[in-house]
Amino acid sequence: MVGLGAVAQAVHLPLIARLGGSIRLAALCDLSPTLLRVMGERYGVPPEARTTDLATMLDMEGIDGVVILTSGSHGGAAQAALDRGIPVLCEKPLAHTLAEADRLAASPAADRLLLGYMKVFDPAVEEARNGFLDPASGLGDLRQIEVTVLHPTNESQLAFAHLAPAPGDIDPEVMERLHAESARLLAIALGSDAGSEFGRLYGGILVGSLVHELAVIRAVTGDPGPLEIDHVDLFPEGAWPPSVTIAARRSDGVRVAIGWHFLDHYPAYREDVRFHHRGGSIELTFPAPYRLHLPTKLVVSTGGDERRSQFRFEAIDEAFEVQLMAFRDLVRDGVAPRTGIADGRTDLVTCQRIVARLAADRGVAVGGEAGRA
Repeated sequence: MVGLGAVAQAVHLPLIARLGGSIRLAALCDLSPTLLRVMGERYGVPPEARTTDLATMLDMEGIDGVVILTSGSHGGAAQAALDRGIPVLCEKPLAHTLAEADRLAASPAADRLLLGYMKVFDPAVEEARNGFLDPASGLGDLRQIEVTVLHPTNESQLAFAHLAPAPGDIDPEVMERLHAESARLLAIALGSDAGSEFGRLYGGILVGSLVHELAVIRAVTGDPGPLEIDHVDLFPEGAWPPSVTIAARRSDGVRVAIGWHFLDHYPAYREDVRFHHRGGSIELTFPAPYRLHLPTKLVVSTGGDERRSQFRFEAIDEAFEVQLMAFRDLVRDGVAPRTGIADGRTDLVTCQRIVARLAADRGVAVGGEAGRA
């Protein structure tokens, strides 16, 4: 496991410990010697299997797969693992640039990367997909997709997890190099405006959060393409993180309305994804992602007049756990990943188009890859 921050401590480490014989935690890598020691002792990883250097960990004996949970772009770490033929479970974002995604796709081991879009593995999402495909459902033509994310502070979402205190022992020179590399990648993606509000929107909210909702849309509808973007708005003026509203279209003309709202005093994370058809709706409501085994709710409403009906389904199977078991199957049996590099690249295109649309609406011509997306 590479990266021992919030998602590792709240989700992946506890799940791997609970899965027992299915997955064994063989080695840990993090820039903080303190976190390495604390998590190594907590989860029984010996000192010789802990390192602050990714290459050292990847070259250890007995590494069958790597889970990448670091911050920022994961393109470089994923590339280093695939170059050694090591399967990868890569947390989002896959990368910050299309160039990184294309290099990963060109790897002979490209089909050994599972992209961590855990909501795709949620049984409620699978059930929604089944209802979407059922010709007897009475849903009819899809007209609009609506996404609403209500996002309180990360601190309030993670208070239950009792995370280890933020370490102060990371080498400042290493951090400086990482920040410089992140800025370089964002400049490739967005051009000279990467350090502005556009860069914070892209690197934080879009590729850091909204890609999960884009993945759910693809998982339910089966449409693999990126979205066309008609309008983007950030508000209130000067607030960060802001509210983000997006009006978009699929290639077949179906409208997509997205609202992502940072609400620092909101009582709990909430996410709704709704698919409105001529004859009914499919509605998914997701709980806070870090609290394991909370139910995801699915409601399918169809028909009219005397033919009206409603189907309800709640899934408490933990999507993160299902995803980990899918990674085990990829490593052990070569089972093709359900989400991979192509999905990540598609979402990068959509996210770059969102930034380009916002820039155009403000009279700015964005550069980099986004200028061509």
